[in-house]
Amino acid sequence: MIFCGENYHSAVSNIVATPDLQPDICYLNHLTDWKDFVTRSPEEYERWIFSVGREGAEFEVAELISIARDQKVIVDTNIPIDILKEISDYNRVAVMLCPQAMSVDRFFDRNDPEKQFLFDVIKACDDPEAVMENYRRGLALINSQKHYDEFVDSGFFTIIREDNGEDTKEEVCDSIAKHFGLYK
Repeated sequence: MIFCGENYHSAVSNIVATPDLQPDICYLNHLTDWKDFVTRSPEEYERWIFSVGREGAEFEVAELISIARDQKVIVDTNIPIDILKEISDYNRVAVMLCPQAMSVDRFFDRNDPEKQFLFDVIKACDDPEAVMENYRRGLALINSQKHYDEFVDSGFFTIIREDNGEDTKEEVCDSIAKHFGLYK
């Protein structure tokens, strides 16, 4: 089985995307200073996140079709729910959610290289505390109740992680594996 992590499609999309068709994917190609990325307004960051997910979906779907010919694939994706409803079904999608505070306050707690890179950029800014607060406001918009409810109400299998301090990775993996029919 292949695991496709976050932004796995970027090797192709970063080359093929064009500013007129995928302006938000191309934004990163023309970024001269990552400080500009982390200091955008929260509203612009929210808009960009959902737009780049939609723009990237066409690349993701093509990549998934290509690699899934002979094997099963598990993908961490930002493909919008409406597109997932068109291309997949209940037994092949798992939506993973957590409380807003957890997604905002613990965003940089993960050992994800992309998140740690952004964390280092924020720390290198002139006023890192203000930049962090601004960035977290953007995360809060992205993980707002409105967006949360859209996922909960999607009709797909949903796991809601609780912020109780316990490591629930094994429990979540077991639940998802059962949902996908990987074992009984």
